[in-house]
Amino acid sequence: MRPVLGACDEASAEAWEDAFGDPSPVWGVWSGAEEGTVEEVSGGTRLIYQNILRYSAQPGTGRIASVTQSPEHRSARATAWSSLWLLTRRDLKVRYSTSLLGYLWSILDPLLMSLIYWFIFTQVFNRTVGESPYIVFLLTAMLPWVWFNGAVSDSTRAFLRDVKLVRSVALPRWIWVGRIVASKGIEFLLSLPVLVGFAVFSGASVGWGLLLFPLGAVLLAALILGIGLIVAPLTVFFRDFERAIKLLLRVLFYASPVIYGAGDLPHFAQPLAWLNPLSGIFSLFRAGFFPDQLDWGLVASSAGITAVLLVVGALVFRRSVGGVLKEL
Repeated sequence: MRPVLGACDEASAEAWEDAFGDPSPVWGVWSGAEEGTVEEVSGGTRLIYQNILRYSAQPGTGRIASVTQSPEHRSARATAWSSLWLLTRRDLKVRYSTSLLGYLWSILDPLLMSLIYWFIFTQVFNRTVGESPYIVFLLTAMLPWVWFNGAVSDSTRAFLRDVKLVRSVALPRWIWVGRIVASKGIEFLLSLPVLVGFAVFSGASVGWGLLLFPLGAVLLAALILGIGLIVAPLTVFFRDFERAIKLLLRVLFYASPVIYGAGDLPHFAQPLAWLNPLSGIFSLFRAGFFPDQLDWGLVASSAGITAVLLVVGALVFRRSVGGVLKEL
């Protein structure tokens, strides 16, 4: 069954067609539906906007797909989360549906980068940073870094990728940033078997600090969302901002404790670790394998900076989203 779209006008329908591929519409009025609802229905999807639905026919039958009424008291929060999941899943399908390697692409980049740094610092140079096994030390920060780097970079085009859909569909606007955080986060989770494999192969010891791994993931997701809410609207107004962000991310990689630990920094550079929210977050990811890397002071600093960025991002986003819609 093809997707079902609810829209207020033909422009919304065309935007949804471009995004989800729905070629044969039949229009109808839907009473009792909640505005902005997006949910699964009999293997398809529906999006309800201003009580007008667009029904699509089942392939090869010409029959209108069956749709059931959504719960009358469904909360706006539940609606937003279901919409977020739908768009996140769509992003993943688009990214991998035509790819020969598919899932492997989500692990090749961090795996190859980690192997390169492992070779350089263990086989070419006498390593003086990090801990052994060094490949596990690298992966515990490289995998979260790939999530952070990819999501922040893609957030610069959060509105520009689907302009017609953003302008036409009545969804909470933060979802266009949230879907990027979520899709990259799922790729991060799918890459964790690589870390597990190298940990087993290298004989890395595992401690209670592994329980802090989910906390690191939550803080990192919040940090990315806060930054994304800032860069997404600003890129619409200043297109050079996209290139500036990519340049800053390259610098931030070496300024963050990925190939080294925060404690490896010289004394004069220690303040950089406290100002970089990734320092404490990466220490949470490493705590399960390298307990000495855990620094609760850095974690507290990272949590505070993350909270500030999330609040600032929400304020910037709320004040600029109106101008964004006019600019698109």
